[in-house]
Amino acid sequence: MSRTVAVVGAGAAGLTAALRAAEAGASVTLLNAHPRIGLKILMSGGTRCNVTHREVDERDFSGGSRAFVRRVLRAFSAEQARAWLESLGVGLKLEDTGKYFPVTDNAQSVLDALMGAVERAGVSVVAGARVVRIEVGEGSQESARFRLGIQRIRESAAFASSVSRYALEQWPLPAVEPEEWIDADAVILATGGLSFPRTGSDGTGYALATALGHTLEPPVPALTPLAAEDPLCTTAQGLTLEAELSLWLEGRRELAIQGSLLIAHFGYSGPAALDLSRHWLRAEGRKGRAVTASFLPGERQETLRGRWVAAAAAEPKLSVRRFLDRSIPDRLVGVLCAEAEVDPSRALGQVERVRREAMIDRLVARPLPITGTLGYEKAEVTAGGVRLDEVDPSTLESRKVPGLYLCGEILDVDGRLGGFNFQWSWSSGTVAGRAAGEVVSFASH
Repeated sequence: MSRTVAVVGAGAAGLTAALRAAEAGASVTLLNAHPRIGLKILMSGGTRCNVTHREVDERDFSGGSRAFVRRVLRAFSAEQARAWLESLGVGLKLEDTGKYFPVTDNAQSVLDALMGAVERAGVSVVAGARVVRIEVGEGSQESARFRLGIQRIRESAAFASSVSRYALEQWPLPAVEPEEWIDADAVILATGGLSFPRTGSDGTGYALATALGHTLEPPVPALTPLAAEDPLCTTAQGLTLEAELSLWLEGRRELAIQGSLLIAHFGYSGPAALDLSRHWLRAEGRKGRAVTASFLPGERQETLRGRWVAAAAAEPKLSVRRFLDRSIPDRLVGVLCAEAEVDPSRALGQVERVRREAMIDRLVARPLPITGTLGYEKAEVTAGGVRLDEVDPSTLESRKVPGLYLCGEILDVDGRLGGFNFQWSWSSGTVAGRAAGEVVSFASH
């Protein structure tokens, strides 16, 4: 009797896991809740699909144990992932930022390559099959260990509702009866988190995992824009510049993130804001939570003060505007001068000390009045998920349910912007798929 692996979720991690399990000799069925497969892949990187980064290690990730993440990444490194993608026909190019993209600049080419590979490997791909129950039996030569209850989804509109019911600490299974059941000897959960719920990431994977005995690190949106009530969002709307954002708790700086910052009508976006979002949300409820921006990354009050004084001495007629135009956009100069009540046309040496200090503070430690985030609807990934101490890092097999494997975003691992979350999908999908496929293949002999 043939032995089978069911992979639940056909995103980047699920496609990888299905392919690896099939390569290991298993008979694989890949189930995707949404009627269209790979929607998040197609949306990623502005539809260009940033598949990985030049250098990837555990320090690029947040969430659970870094030792756990390091072990998975070493099992299938960024270098191996690049070679693998190119072997599938995805030519890659390296950009100055360290990001790798397909030479086509088109995410469709990545999805087409992955779909072609799983189909050639004999994987049975079933779209619009939402797994709403997983039952566990003893398993034997006559019967499979798992039964998966499926609800058929025939229209994309079925995923257009909000995910508010998943904001609870309890994760109920969908209140629907399965229309059909399939059997499997091993199951790989690759259902993702809650980001972009219209693509199928509606939280059902969390419900399945908790129903099987797993516990979650409470999920929050990550890599999502920050909302704010800030006059800067009107006066400098649309401005993009390099900045350093600092998160403060109880008067101490917890972390600083440098990158491009986009000032938008709703608040802040761009890599710096997106990377900060999960940390800001995780700090909710802690005293003194605040964020400041330095528009001169690397500068501190004392160093900028020294440059100001030195420039005033060397060029007595140098104006504030001309001094600052060398480092930041002129449009921002005008806005910050207005906030600090400094005349931008005035010579540096003629600015009163109190006004100079106010200007320096605005340049290197301006408060950003964040009110929230744009949530899961705009989040590129979910922070939180199944706790890593409940999973074996060498195989990604559940310590709660033998034969159950977990990979990708459903685990408590999230990367920063730049291709790191795709790399986690390739790495964890490879580890889980190979382990599930090899165990099942061995058991069939």
